[in-house]
Amino acid sequence: MHALKIWAAGLCCALALTAGPSAAEGERAGDFDYYVMALSWTPSWCAIEGDARGSDQCDADTGFGWTLHGLWPQYDSGWPSYCLTNHRNPSRSDTAAQADLFGSDGLAWHQWNKHGRCAGVSADSYYELSRQAYDSINRPEIFRKLDKTYRLPIRVVEEAFIKANPDLAPDMITLSCRDGYVQEARICLTKDLELRSCGRDVRRDCTMTDAQMDPLR
Repeated sequence: MHALKIWAAGLCCALALTAGPSAAEGERAGDFDYYVMALSWTPSWCAIEGDARGSDQCDADTGFGWTLHGLWPQYDSGWPSYCLTNHRNPSRSDTAAQADLFGSDGLAWHQWNKHGRCAGVSADSYYELSRQAYDSINRPEIFRKLDKTYRLPIRVVEEAFIKANPDLAPDMITLSCRDGYVQEARICLTKDLELRSCGRDVRRDCTMTDAQMDPLR
């Protein structure tokens, strides 16, 4: 019994030494395989949670359509987050300057804090990369011209992206849905922001046959 108590105490001590404030402390900034760029359809985000938050992004006539949810460093399987970095955090003016891209300065900050640190670059460079990635993909104009709410198969949205981007193959993009809405288009890019195939854990297309898509506000 005495030996068992000693073994248990030693185990607890070992666990305490290995545990940290964040599991991400084991992930090194800049050590990843590719990016996932997530584009969020603003009307869906507002219907799902933005309106309840009173987000300025959801005000009438803002014109937000496909905004950048994030540019996420990704492993071939899994992803890092909250990595340790020596780069300084962005200032309020830095994040405010990204509101047109992310929809809000709050999301711009959150994306740096959770994902941008793992890219191994400065906040300024991460935001520049994010803008370059966003600008490299044509967002189908047809969705900005919706005049009413539609219910449609999620594959219709994917096909529209592929048509607007001839080099985009089906295994390079995945569409997500939430609460019955078309939610996001997620596109996989190399570290040089070239299109590439997504890892198996990223390719999880929504299978809804009647996902809702609202028009711009």
